[in-house]
Amino acid sequence: MNMDMSSSSSSSSSTECKISMLFNWYTVDACFLSSGWKVANHGMFAVTCIGVVLLVILVEFCRRMGKEYDAFLARQFQRQAIASASTNGQVTFRVTPLQQLIRAVIHAVTFGGAYIVMLLAMYFNVYVLICIFIGAGLGKFLCDWMVVTIDLDGICNEAKGVEEPTVCCG
Repeated sequence: MNMDMSSSSSSSSSTECKISMLFNWYTVDACFLSSGWKVANHGMFAVTCIGVVLLVILVEFCRRMGKEYDAFLARQFQRQAIASASTNGQVTFRVTPLQQLIRAVIHAVTFGGAYIVMLLAMYFNVYVLICIFIGAGLGKFLCDWMVVTIDLDGICNEAKGVEEPTVCCG
């Protein structure tokens, strides 16, 4: 049973897209996400590959931005708790609706970008898969430098930047 759903025409002027549910090396006439994203020549395929790398870097940047914003809010709450140190026990803080909206938007953009990357990977185009891996590596390198804070009074804080290795499911 042939799972190849490519067009029988090899002409680059063809209106059909080369799509396969198996690993493939298609460049010209390959389509991604819609028939409007049809690669007509090798230059367009190079731009597609660069765009995929940049999209994955953007997903990593958004993930880091979400972590940094949460850490920023935690530091704000910690300063407020220290300022009201007259109380003993626990102090509970809750983000404001605006802060929660910002957190939700960052999460939605990250999740949406990761979902688009997943859809691109499902085309099983080896070049695009390689670009996804390159983007993930560059994104980690550029956007997620590991920082460890050690309290010299003997209390070690959790290492920042050590998280799950995948983008999926947030």
